[in-house]
Amino acid sequence: MSPRGYRLLFWLGLILIVLIALGMVQGILLPFAAGVVLAFILSPAVARLERWGIRRSLASFAILAAFLIGLVLVLVVLVPLIQNQIVQLVGKVPALITFLQEQNKRLTGLLQQQLPKEQMDKLQDLVNGKLAEAVGWVATLLQSLITSSIAVLNIVSLVVITPIVTFLLMRDWETLVTLIDDLVPRQSLPTVRAQARAVSDTLVGFIHGQALVCLILAVYYGTTLSFAQLDSGLALGLLIGVLAVIPMLGAALGFVLALGLAATQYGTWTALLTVVAIFAVGQVIEGNFLTPKLVGDRIRLHPVWVIFALFAGASLFGFVGVLFAVPAAAVIGVLVRFAVSRYRRSTIYDPRQPEAPRGLTPYQ
Repeated sequence: MSPRGYRLLFWLGLILIVLIALGMVQGILLPFAAGVVLAFILSPAVARLERWGIRRSLASFAILAAFLIGLVLVLVVLVPLIQNQIVQLVGKVPALITFLQEQNKRLTGLLQQQLPKEQMDKLQDLVNGKLAEAVGWVATLLQSLITSSIAVLNIVSLVVITPIVTFLLMRDWETLVTLIDDLVPRQSLPTVRAQARAVSDTLVGFIHGQALVCLILAVYYGTTLSFAQLDSGLALGLLIGVLAVIPMLGAALGFVLALGLAATQYGTWTALLTVVAIFAVGQVIEGNFLTPKLVGDRIRLHPVWVIFALFAGASLFGFVGVLFAVPAAAVIGVLVRFAVSRYRRSTIYDPRQPEAPRGLTPYQ
């Protein structure tokens, strides 16, 4: 086998080992994954303080402390504002379920009057099957969330472990990067460094863009639903903004909840159409302006691949997989585009391509 073939097997084997290892420890990934993300986001600020002459351990502690204090202040200010709305929203869930059950019975009765019994039975079996699949998928997500963050570590340990992991990673970030850089095969070093920079730029763009999208959506839906005089409108808008970190989930869940709340609160078509109009405008803004400009141009992923990544992440790693599906897909996209560019410049794609000069490899 040629040296190029051995290198290809090396990288494929390394990727396979990492995936298998992550699958084996997926139940305890959440606090460590959160720590890695926070360290990645906060490390540039630590590096800036270090350039000002502050020791890296002290700079890491200062940046982490400032971040946690800011987070606590936001919660202290925000929670009292929406506490009553959250309680009202949770309290209306049983009424919402009852309303949906009544509407389902009414719709079933109308269909039974219009359709023959055989067709009605087939329709009911189809609907029940699809609902069972959807409920099963949601139950799997919730079970994964509970298993990963409560049963294994629980919320207290999650809150304790994540800051510790974040501090240690920020303190040793440069050392870890240097160690990984020293382990990369020397003939592949320029290529790996270039792709690492591309991956880093993509992730930074995604994090900044998605944070802005979440903030804008939270403000938009919280304001419009409150102006529509929908109970718990502000809390619902905040929920949509938070869940927008998972594409499509926040708007879909918020739309269902808002429709149900409008139906139970007012019970008129005007209220329902108002909610539909609010979400229609919100989706137009998000789909045509916010996500393409703030996120899409940076991760360069087709919406179909985003949906596939979400389902694949949920299937492989549960709730943690859903959270990190899109950034992981963005990283894979960078690597795939690099592989395609290499393939197009290879003799496999075009035999007329000139061979690499002696002493050089295709990875240089």
